Amino acid sequence: RAVDRGGDRGHGDAAVRGAVHLLAGRRVPDAERAIVRSRQHKAPAGQERDWDRERNLFFPGAKLIRTSIDDTGKPQALAMDMASYIENVNDYLVQNGFFEYEIARKTEIFGNVAHVFSTYEAKHRAEDAEPFKRGINSIQLFFDGERWWIINMIWDNERPGNPMPERYLESN
Repeated sequence: RAVDRGGDRGHGDAAVRGAVHLLAGRRVPDAERAIVRSRQHKAPAGQERDWDRERNLFFPGAKLIRTSIDDTGKPQALAMDMASYIENVNDYLVQNGFFEYEIARKTEIFGNVAHVFSTYEAKHRAEDAEPFKRGINSIQLFFDGERWWIINMIWDNERPGNPMPERYLESN
């Protein structure tokens, strides 16, 4: 269901507004691409992320799920709502800076549902020559008749024993 978040119906910045307006003609791939790009973190150390912009991309109750490997080698997942996510990552992002760049994408769309595998590289500073990590954001989107919302996002990072498959370094 759509949630009215004020005058512009929650479509905060130009990229999100552009994504939403593209939907009038149902140019779905353009819309989901703009939404996914809008949510990528890009903020230098010392600068807080625009969390209102981020909130406007996610459906109420959406989950953000970080996966990792614990010290014993067991996979684990931390599922967070938006408020928990902000609380969990804000200090790290402000202290270290974080620039996330999409380097490839795989998109599947059926009706009002889309799934995006967004391969990313992350750097602490925009000018860093090499990323400090790469991974995949698995993003599920829902079209409510007016706009696309991110319903859930789960991600995993490349690491020893979990190299990035070549097929996820190419876009469809």
